[in-house]
Amino acid sequence: CCTNVSVRKQAVAVDIWGLHPCPVLSLQELSRRRQFLREHAAPFSAFLTDSFGRQHSYLRISLTERCNLRCQYCMPEEGVPLTPKADLLTTEEILTLARLFVKEGVNKIRLTGGEPLIRPDVVDIVAQLRRLEGLRTIGVTTNGINLARLLPQLQKAGLSAINISLDTLVPAKFEFIVRRKGNHPTGEHGWGTALMVPLSLGQVNCVVMRGLNEDELLDFVALTEGLPLDVRFIEYMPFDGNKWNFKKMVSYKEMLDTIRQQWPELERLPEEESSTAKAFRIPGFQGQISFITSMSEHFCGTCNRLRITADGNLKVCLFGNSEVSLRDHLRAGASEQELLRIIGAAVGRKKRQHAGMFNISQMKNRPMILIELFSMFQDSPPANLSISPWDPFHVRGLRLRASFSSQMATLWKGRGVPPAPPVAQRRLGSGSPQRHYTSHADSDANSKCLSPGSQAPATPWGPPSTSEQLTHVDSEGRAAMVDVGGKPDTERVAVASAVVLLGPVAFKLVQQNQLKKGDALVVAQLAGVQAAKLTSQLIPLCHHVALSHVQVRLELDGTRHAVVIQASCRARGPTGVEMEALTSATVASLTLYDMCKAVSRDIVLGEIKLISKTGGQRGDFHRA
Repeated sequence: CCTNVSVRKQAVAVDIWGLHPCPVLSLQELSRRRQFLREHAAPFSAFLTDSFGRQHSYLRISLTERCNLRCQYCMPEEGVPLTPKADLLTTEEILTLARLFVKEGVNKIRLTGGEPLIRPDVVDIVAQLRRLEGLRTIGVTTNGINLARLLPQLQKAGLSAINISLDTLVPAKFEFIVRRKGNHPTGEHGWGTALMVPLSLGQVNCVVMRGLNEDELLDFVALTEGLPLDVRFIEYMPFDGNKWNFKKMVSYKEMLDTIRQQWPELERLPEEESSTAKAFRIPGFQGQISFITSMSEHFCGTCNRLRITADGNLKVCLFGNSEVSLRDHLRAGASEQELLRIIGAAVGRKKRQHAGMFNISQMKNRPMILIELFSMFQDSPPANLSISPWDPFHVRGLRLRASFSSQMATLWKGRGVPPAPPVAQRRLGSGSPQRHYTSHADSDANSKCLSPGSQAPATPWGPPSTSEQLTHVDSEGRAAMVDVGGKPDTERVAVASAVVLLGPVAFKLVQQNQLKKGDALVVAQLAGVQAAKLTSQLIPLCHHVALSHVQVRLELDGTRHAVVIQASCRARGPTGVEMEALTSATVASLTLYDMCKAVSRDIVLGEIKLISKTGGQRGDFHRA
């Protein structure tokens, strides 16, 4: 651990630029080429342009959800349930989708994972991509373990850019972060000995985590003195299973201040409009440093990225949990035009910006290993592929979602990951489309990032502490409202669920949206949102809570002919929101009963329970 910086630099000090130097064009020739491209540029694809005018020319494709490391910020220590091989994209499906996106204007593809270099045919995939006319850049993001062996073949096949993930220069600390022995990338057989081919400016990605590697900031910057590297410092981001905590995050400004104390001459570099990084250079240094500020200063306004996960889902935002299965449509025989309409619908639903730091940390999203690879929302192929997939609803906050892939029902089983396990996810019978709705009522659409002073105190997982006496009675045993005037305001989140057993007849009518009263799922959903906001008027001793967010989800369970409801409420204040969540789930279930009672009186409401709550003096609660 005491290895000095100069020795570390020797381990990676290789001549990246020594072979086959690129021809240098004159400024006049460059100007002529740019002018020609401007004059002959084709209109950008409407299918890849969202409602805010962002043109998505950059596609990231995950080749596998497997990895030979277990990085702490990326995946749970126990790993993740792997998708069956039959449900992953085949090589031909990857290339088919890549051809379609490139034809529509994508000019940069990055291969990710898991760890993409453990896929046996990765070199062949690069070679096939290289043949796509209009594709200018093929990149790969890797942990570097297999790089020395494969990089010469990859470069020959057409690889033109590379990102290497490296979070520490200390071998012992590296083993702790990745939970694997040996294989430090800068070692004898790592990327330090492999980077001897002329790629574009090599990038090293470093996720900075307080208490773990923030003390190595200056060592990483020092690498750029003698090496033409772009060392990119990434703010620690929340994904399921990585136990994200606000206190672990080192912000961009804090990192910048630390570096400027050592190198006050650090200067900002100009950047492209769609760049995700804020770039800097120290005068006289060969390389540069950059900051990925996803948490403290989002760059959503110029985002031009789309992602395809290893199981074939299109993900339009890294921090969003909405996905559409291109694999299912492809295997159902969708034509190119039908695939484009599906892609265009997904891109068209992309939001202006992600939810903000605190909201992201509370959302269900894939573990990072599965993104660049489960989602709670997928679109399955429509029964008739000639029907346009565009969302027919124009109600703000309501979106139709369709069935889960076959492995989704088991993906979260046994995980026990906070803030709450998803409600039951069961695949319907073969050929039976599932309707899935989600609603949002958010009073703070442009919420600011959570400041350190407003972070709820960390509490250990496990059973919450409980009072030995009832709190809603006075000293003489009479009912009384609790005085919360002296309690501090904290962020409160609660999730509750309920199940409505409809029976086969009512279930089929709800599933096919053929009830005479109308769409039962939408009405129940709106009733759940409204009930959460009226809880204090329904429960006598409940305090009025100014809710900042209500979300109600309804899923069809074909196995039990049931609707599974999950309600989530959030507020900042001196008292919790579990009653609001429970009321929301309960009223949503009662509304379903009312919508269906003309068809059947043999409807059962049950399993109403609190799933989780966070915030408050008595600790957090998460149902096993």
